Amino acid sequence: MKLLVTGSAGHLGEALVRTLQRLNRDVAGLDIKPSPYTTYVGSITDRAFVRRCLAGIGTVFHTATLHKPHVDTHSRQEFIDVNLTGTLTLLEESAAAGVQQFIYTSTTSAFGDALVPPVGKPAAWITETVPSVPKNIYGVTKEAAENLCQLFWRNHTLPCIVLRTSRFFPEEDDDAAKRMAYSSDNAKANEFLFRRVEIGDAVQAHLLAAEKARQIGFSRYIISATSPFNTADLPALRTDAPGVVQRLAPAYVALYDCLGWKMFREIDRVYVNDKARQELGWNPVYDFGYVLKQLEAGMELQSPLAKVIGVKGYHESV
Repeated sequence: MKLLVTGSAGHLGEALVRTLQRLNRDVAGLDIKPSPYTTYVGSITDRAFVRRCLAGIGTVFHTATLHKPHVDTHSRQEFIDVNLTGTLTLLEESAAAGVQQFIYTSTTSAFGDALVPPVGKPAAWITETVPSVPKNIYGVTKEAAENLCQLFWRNHTLPCIVLRTSRFFPEEDDDAAKRMAYSSDNAKANEFLFRRVEIGDAVQAHLLAAEKARQIGFSRYIISATSPFNTADLPALRTDAPGVVQRLAPAYVALYDCLGWKMFREIDRVYVNDKARQELGWNPVYDFGYVLKQLEAGMELQSPLAKVIGVKGYHESV
């Protein structure tokens, strides 16, 4: 049956449509913005439009969302309208249309304040069992939409898989202090240790989730690069992250020296992808070891897929 990707003009949506087209799958894209990968232009809050788009659809990949950077430019009501009401509309119309599986792209930002331990405490070990403490309207709406997915599995037997993805966008860090202290590539390379996923790996997680959805029913998964750390490393990561990384990946020191790069002084959380690897059969390629091999070979940090999608930005105007 046909597949529908919402948010097809965005980073992940475009990556999914490109990949599915390459696999010769019958895929349509939906977005509020026109793009070469968008079949239907309109809003997920428009029920009649959504109903038309879902005709004949077997799988929905719902990536459309207002993102964390939009907190500065959009109202809380707009977040409710798009992230929550839009998702509810998609779920209701998917159930009515006989959609077979619904894959929802959520975010590790939904963990919120649970990601930052108090001063003097070890780094946080973030698994799916950690309770969310949303700290802004973005996190609130993403977690609420996840709960809607669970409700539709429970009450309508619509298989729904929630993927809490970590950072995959190529834009510079939204933290001004990080931008001042580290180059963009330096920061992104560091993040593969604990809070980043390569976009091609994220796509594979979504495809595997669609394959396993009817078997699983409902579940949440953290989608992030495999970290080299374990729980014994957590105290030292808050006080001497470079020392921990040097012990686990000593080759990084010379490579970083050649590039004029530096490791973060502190790492405050570690995303754990064990559940996704075990239950979905996900095997992400990009991790810090892979990044070091790329750098040693003089190759670009970006994967070919990330490079071809490029930088999209989040705002029409500043």
